[in-house]
Amino acid sequence: MKLFDTHAHLDFSRFDRDRDKVLKRAREAGVVNILTVGADLNSSYRAVELAESIPGLAAAVGLHPHDARDFTPETARKLQKLVEKEAVKALGETGLDFYYDNSPRDQQRQAFRSQLRLAAGLDMPVIVHSREAEQDTLKILEEEGSGLAGVVHCYSSSAEMAERLVELGFHLGFTGLITFRKLGWLREIVGQTPPERILLETDCPYMAPEPKRGQRNEPSYLKYIAEVAADCLNLSVEEIAEITTANGQRLFGLENYCRLED
Repeated sequence: MKLFDTHAHLDFSRFDRDRDKVLKRAREAGVVNILTVGADLNSSYRAVELAESIPGLAAAVGLHPHDARDFTPETARKLQKLVEKEAVKALGETGLDFYYDNSPRDQQRQAFRSQLRLAAGLDMPVIVHSREAEQDTLKILEEEGSGLAGVVHCYSSSAEMAERLVELGFHLGFTGLITFRKLGWLREIVGQTPPERILLETDCPYMAPEPKRGQRNEPSYLKYIAEVAADCLNLSVEEIAEITTANGQRLFGLENYCRLED
């Protein structure tokens, strides 16, 4: 079984003491690729550094909506420079977060649009964060996302939004949330999503799946998410692993990329 963790934050300090062991456990669990995702400029630089030094890792660079207030033309120039690096395979995460509202909503919208335009100009897939911002996210993607490929990660919005995103050509990234017993409605969405549009992700160190809930999350726990996704779609774990890994490698251009075990 070969798995692809399409959204991790391995640069975060919570992995500093044992990152090598975390990667070893990932390999042992069948994880062949990990996309480590920047949340601001500093973490984007760290993500690229990790991806350049560890076979099987790739990086995404971007500015999270929490920090949208810091997005400037200089930020865009620095992101564009980072994207030139071979290890960078996506732009993000970017998007909207109206739950925390850590940045003013107008600034979130502008930073989101700017990063989508940057991705379109560079022909890069995008990683989209959307929380409590369903209508605005769809509106902006419909206006700015023509021809763009990408994923709405940590999907937890409505079935109607999921259907529209698939129509727009986007993937849905499912996390350990689908293992939580009270979120049966989210498992129903997994079961209704075309398998070729599904990605699996941990979003580690956040949201460890059952039966590891409450612990620091890590890529080796992706197998628990795969098991639930397989059950939702009436597939074997091996089948969902093969499908979602191929989806992620195709989206992020990793078909011929080195693997964690290389």
